Amino acid sequence: MSAVTLLCSPRPGGVSDTAARIFAEGAAEAGVGMRPVALRDYSILPCTGCRKCAPPPHSCRIAAPTACRPDQTEEIFALLRSAPLVFIAAPVYFYALPSHFKAFIDRSQRFWAARGQSPQQRQNAVVAALTAGRKHGRRLFSGSLLTLGYFLRALGAELRQTRLLRGLEDPKDLLRRRRACACLRDLGRNWGQWAAGMRENT
Repeated sequence: MSAVTLLCSPRPGGVSDTAARIFAEGAAEAGVGMRPVALRDYSILPCTGCRKCAPPPHSCRIAAPTACRPDQTEEIFALLRSAPLVFIAAPVYFYALPSHFKAFIDRSQRFWAARGQSPQQRQNAVVAALTAGRKHGRRLFSGSLLTLGYFLRALGAELRQTRLLRGLEDPKDLLRRRRACACLRDLGRNWGQWAAGMRENT
């Protein structure tokens, strides 16, 4: 079981990717390697609201092997649900999560439909960093955090800790903030130690 960094930005090497890299460096110091999973590299078809997943066995019509277009959503779900530690790194666009990530989140409807009907899965730890170019806005991250919370609930997971970083247009903006970088690295180290302890107890 690999710990996972879920890279949710459409922009390779951007601010949120940089935050994920720093977190992973901290986790590595604790002896835990983080597997990067960039959503932009996967084909994710949007939910059509067909409700085929509502009745048992709660399977998604789009994810079927016979679907006319390729879809890799279930592959990512399998990685996330088996990982002891997941770090989500996402930018905030117009007070919301990026469209490709939101399309992925919407595909979790089948898990929401099946909640309470299957044995409780071991909860993994999910930590998130949200980044925004905007410097101000009291509710800048509120909508994204609410969406993340319900998404993770559908997967039987819980958002344990967050870092909310604003005023960052470029990776250099983050790297100039030594305190923010140190906090991200410490966050990775602390959760890496937690994941290492979980690994030893299994």
